[in-house]
Amino acid sequence: MGENIYLFMIVALAVLAITDLVVGVSNDAVNFLNSAIGSKAVSFRTIMIVASVGIALGAVSSSGMMDIAKTGIFNPNNFVFSEVMIIFMAVMITDILLLDFFNTLGMPTSTTVSIVFELLGAAVAISILKIFAVDGSLSTLGEYINTDKATEIIIGILLSVVIAFTVGAIVQFFSRLLITFKFEKQAKWVGAVFGGFAITAIIYFIIVKGLKSASILDGPISEFIATQTNAFILINFVFWTLLSLLLTTVFKTNIYKLIILLGTFALAMAFAGNDLVNFIGVPIAALQSYQDWSASGVLATEYGMSGLTNAVQTPILLLLLSGAIMVLTIWFSSKAKNVVKTSVDLSRQDEGEERFEPNFMSRQIVRLSVKASESFSAILPNSLHNRVNARFEKPAPSVLKVKEQDKPAFDLVRAAVNLMVASILISLATSMKLPLSTTYVTFMVAMGSSLADKAWGAESAVYRVAGVLNVIGGWFFTAIIAFVASAIIAICINYGGTIAIGIFLTLAFLMIFRNYFKQSKKAQEIKAEDSLRKSESSSIQGVIEESANNISTVVKRSNKIYTIAIDGLARQDLDSLKKNKKQVNKLSTEIDELRDNIFYFIKNLDEASVGASNFYISILGYLQDMAQSLEYISKVSHKHIHNNHKKLKYNQIKELKEIDSKLESVFNETKLAFETRSFEKIGNIIKHKHEAFDLVSQKIKKQVERTRTEESSPKNTTLYFSLLQETKDLLTALMNLLELYYNEHDSSVEPAKVDLSNQNNK
Repeated sequence: MGENIYLFMIVALAVLAITDLVVGVSNDAVNFLNSAIGSKAVSFRTIMIVASVGIALGAVSSSGMMDIAKTGIFNPNNFVFSEVMIIFMAVMITDILLLDFFNTLGMPTSTTVSIVFELLGAAVAISILKIFAVDGSLSTLGEYINTDKATEIIIGILLSVVIAFTVGAIVQFFSRLLITFKFEKQAKWVGAVFGGFAITAIIYFIIVKGLKSASILDGPISEFIATQTNAFILINFVFWTLLSLLLTTVFKTNIYKLIILLGTFALAMAFAGNDLVNFIGVPIAALQSYQDWSASGVLATEYGMSGLTNAVQTPILLLLLSGAIMVLTIWFSSKAKNVVKTSVDLSRQDEGEERFEPNFMSRQIVRLSVKASESFSAILPNSLHNRVNARFEKPAPSVLKVKEQDKPAFDLVRAAVNLMVASILISLATSMKLPLSTTYVTFMVAMGSSLADKAWGAESAVYRVAGVLNVIGGWFFTAIIAFVASAIIAICINYGGTIAIGIFLTLAFLMIFRNYFKQSKKAQEIKAEDSLRKSESSSIQGVIEESANNISTVVKRSNKIYTIAIDGLARQDLDSLKKNKKQVNKLSTEIDELRDNIFYFIKNLDEASVGASNFYISILGYLQDMAQSLEYISKVSHKHIHNNHKKLKYNQIKELKEIDSKLESVFNETKLAFETRSFEKIGNIIKHKHEAFDLVSQKIKKQVERTRTEESSPKNTTLYFSLLQETKDLLTALMNLLELYYNEHDSSVEPAKVDLSNQNNK
């Protein structure tokens, strides 16, 4: 490689560092945001401000000792400058692609695990090439790789998953036994003692993990904490317990909210102070290596990297810049919100829409767990069993109706436990110099506390367990792909030089921009899309109002789907018919989700409006009938063209266009009536319903005549009759819906009679 390539690599690594900060923070945001956001302890803005301050302080107080990128995984003494630069380049390219992939999926993974296995993969690849170059033996690989450190990291990470889940479950179980779900009604001393424990744990965590390298802990304070740890913890516990009692009794402060804010701040600060190495450690090590090599005057292929074993302080300006990028990312990254949402949804207290589908393992785990629980319960005395159940009894729903998006996923006690346990575990591991992943710890603590809090009930357990298994599977995937991909890229750069680097950089940024624009487009589509909304009204009038929006949306989308199906047949446009199938499947899924929400809808109704449930269920039934007809029309149209059957005849296309034009008129009038709430127009549409039905009937009659005299294609005949019959069913469902709505809105108007019992079940 030419000498100029290394300057190019340094510039590229600087750009990659900024990109890695963005994609890395987007994933690690789940570590410190999920408890506060899930519990809705305070406003989202307040949570973000607290987290931002924590990140800023953590970045500034970071030691800058990027050891993991230098001596943690491989032995730099056995490498030359050119080899180390290849390793660093491969690591950064792999890291960005891998983390961006997980962010796009909305899955939390570990930036520590990714960087460790990327360094390991690239270093092993270059080491093997070095060994083969001198006809050496692979048994000497241990001279190049710090196998003891790598093994220690891997074992520590695996243990952290099991320990975090177990401890989170145990602490949450006993916390709930003590505090119950009615924590506001407990004696003040209960909250004060819990506050003393929690705040002491978080303060100790801040000192041990977050400020371990800060200058404010130098001297007597640091010595006292190190030598008199038990005394320090006891003093803190007494102080914070008394202060918590004072705050709750005199100032009426909610101590759980204070714990959550303090815990969010602590985890954000520790994340920025310690995980910063995962994002800028490699580029800093590369810059240091480049500066040493440039000053040496020795060839890049001969300059030894023993200088990497020396500690170097990262410039404060660079730390401030990194902190600023991290803060901006958590405020504006949609991918960060997606990753946090995954964690919050899996730990949600109530059932609802589940993201993950159950699998064989999740079903077996739940089945075995249920049997084990039943066996254990049989051993316990009934009195003890009843007492425990009473402590886990949830309070009655609030009289005040809260919108779905405003409901917390879990309560303040669980959020406080999550932060307290995560702080304790990370502090202990740090003080014992055991490696772990903060992502794994915080996620598994949240899952363990969810299980103990009976959030995984019979209705949701298989989905939640499947979700956790998917996330854990993703963690193993992270390690394997990080190792393999980094090794392959390192080998390619070793042989391909500047060209290989250019290709990989181009591919990396193309994929990142593609994912970014795809995500942005998806977000805009969701925002602009006419999605159906779950009814949250508690009165009949509210249901009528909300349902009007959904009916207008379904009619609008139905009009578009039907027209595309007919146009696609006319033009034999397979692509548009394929996309149309996806659109109608999406509509059916949304209607199914509304039906799945019926339980919560009925629970939310006022006593005087229970009758609205029949109205709402009937509406959903007719909407589903419409979707089923459209689904069939879309499916047979796509199948006909996909199988290369004969094109429909000119007269058939012409007649279908006439029907489409008539339906478009009916759909548009219906949409306008519901959009403008001009419900009196519905009666007019119903009165003229026979025009559309007669038109379809005429076309059926014409096709019968054609079939007897001139039609020669069985497939065409079958398709045409299917389209006409389903169009008739579509119209029937729409008219039944209109009459139902018209009668409910204004019973004084007597519209044309439609058989309401004739719902089509295909």
